[in-house]
Amino acid sequence: MGKPGSKGVKPLKGQQGVARSFNHAYCGLIYAVRTQRNMRFHVVASAAVLVLSLLVGASRIELAILVLVITAVFIAEMFNTALEFTVDLVTNEYHPLAKLAKDVSAGAVLVTSIAALAVGYLILSDNLGSLSLETLERVRRWPGHVTLVALVLVAIAVLLGKAFTRAPNSFMGGMPSGHAAVSFAGWVAASFIAAEGRYAGLVSLITLLMALLVCQSRVESGIHTTYEVFAGAVLGTLLAVAVFQFL
Repeated sequence: MGKPGSKGVKPLKGQQGVARSFNHAYCGLIYAVRTQRNMRFHVVASAAVLVLSLLVGASRIELAILVLVITAVFIAEMFNTALEFTVDLVTNEYHPLAKLAKDVSAGAVLVTSIAALAVGYLILSDNLGSLSLETLERVRRWPGHVTLVALVLVAIAVLLGKAFTRAPNSFMGGMPSGHAAVSFAGWVAASFIAAEGRYAGLVSLITLLMALLVCQSRVESGIHTTYEVFAGAVLGTLLAVAVFQFL
């Protein structure tokens, strides 16, 4: 008997390595976003909630709670999808128990979504009426919060882009380049944050060079084409600029 990992022998369950496990998880996430309408709605809604939390000046604790409930909705929706696939695998014929399994699973998603809406309302409702230029100016003074939301929005945009432009069979590659998008979003964030400082130009130049090096590494390694890297750079730049300029 050969050892796990040797030629011609499949690795045992739990011995595939972190990278391969992460790749499988990524493929599952991409497939859920691509094929499940509710999952796409949750992704877009979560982005809207994050932007709204920025506008009303939510605290770090409130932002953490929002992230937790958003994650709970994602998990519930993905478990619901997995259970539906499992039931369909077992039987293609109508069966009352199969219907109940799907209905109960969908009910779990509904309960989680309602709870998330309630949490979002309790956190954001008191601040919605006071949304003003003063609020926006206060948020401007929290560059870390603005940067975090900008990077999350870029990550969501990359996720949606890859879900609709390629088969979800690998974590590597695809349109657009996530590394390029995040690195250029970081360049924009660093440039805006350092804009009034003494070394603003130097900071912007250094972070731009770092972003370009990231893009170059993706192309030279064969993971992305030049077009995919360029698309990611443009996406990250435009989204980050929009967030910082709007605020």
